[in-house]
Amino acid sequence: MCAGAIALAGCPKIHYMTKITRPDKSRRNRTEVMSAIRRAAISEFSQHGFAGASTQAIAERAGLTKSSLHYYIADKESLYAEVLGDLMASWARLLEFEGESDEPAEILAQYIRQKLRFTFKNPELSRIFTTELLSGGHRLAQFWPDAIASTNSKVEMIEGWVREGRIRTLDARLLIMHMWAMTQYYADYAMQAEKMLGTSLRSREIQEHVLDELVGFVLAGCGVAPVHDSVPASK
Repeated sequence: MCAGAIALAGCPKIHYMTKITRPDKSRRNRTEVMSAIRRAAISEFSQHGFAGASTQAIAERAGLTKSSLHYYIADKESLYAEVLGDLMASWARLLEFEGESDEPAEILAQYIRQKLRFTFKNPELSRIFTTELLSGGHRLAQFWPDAIASTNSKVEMIEGWVREGRIRTLDARLLIMHMWAMTQYYADYAMQAEKMLGTSLRSREIQEHVLDELVGFVLAGCGVAPVHDSVPASK
């Protein structure tokens, strides 16, 4: 009988099969788990803030045990930093005064629509910013320099419009802050908005109605005529 690691004369040669790995399936499963963890983290941080959220609750929402969760993440702090960073990066990418047109009405309309559509699509993620501010905003420190620089560039552009007589005289910085407040309302006070409107904010019809009203309100306040912009809705 042939056995052991030493090949004996007359014994048939044994061909060992190479172990086949399936990285695609492994990666796909990990991606699905990470997506579930991210969704769970956003819900927990949105409702309870960083201090009130727990990895146990995040694990349960994601359908994992707490020990399994820590196989995928280092700790709650790093997970929170990643979620908050994603939000700030999304806002920075979406909320620029840019496009093919240089008309104030079109630029402002696009800005409002981009911000409000993001809010409608990601209300919980948007609320994390507010909960962080209410808890002291310490974890926002690294983001302020870029946010302030971006805001200053917008202020300069709006002030240029004022000097050129393209919009009425106004405080450019306050205009930007007012647009933030009006769009963020639909994340922070979504329940109140739905009660007052008598319908869900998930309705595409009500979303477009709110968008049109808010754009028209801001443009009228700036002393410019509304535009029929064609910014595509987020999918």
